Amino acid sequence: MSSLDNVILISDRVLIKPLTEDEKTSSGLILPPGYHEKEIVAYGYIVKVGPGYPLPSESFEDEYWKRETTDQVRYLPLQVKEGDLAVYLQKQAIDVEINNEEYKIVNQNSILLVQREDFL
Repeated sequence: MSSLDNVILISDRVLIKPLTEDEKTSSGLILPPGYHEKEIVAYGYIVKVGPGYPLPSESFEDEYWKRETTDQVRYLPLQVKEGDLAVYLQKQAIDVEINNEEYKIVNQNSILLVQREDFL
């Protein structure tokens, strides 16, 4: 059982394990020094993603009390996936500590780009 199994992200939230400046990625993605100095963007690996954006129910009845209460919530999935290397806006990230490790929570719209190893 992973240490993050009991962590549930809501909606379009993404949990990122940030990389320190001295860590290099295996894919070779390097940001120019100016970005680190200005602290505008940061990068790290996505370790967990939320379910996505909730979609409205297909039930279009005018009288809401006649709707079935067993409607399953449907979601539009996120573009990002676990394992992606993400470049995200530092100012919009929320710092959290889970099991003595530092993580960032960001909305998907705060992610500027991702690099995926298994891209076809």
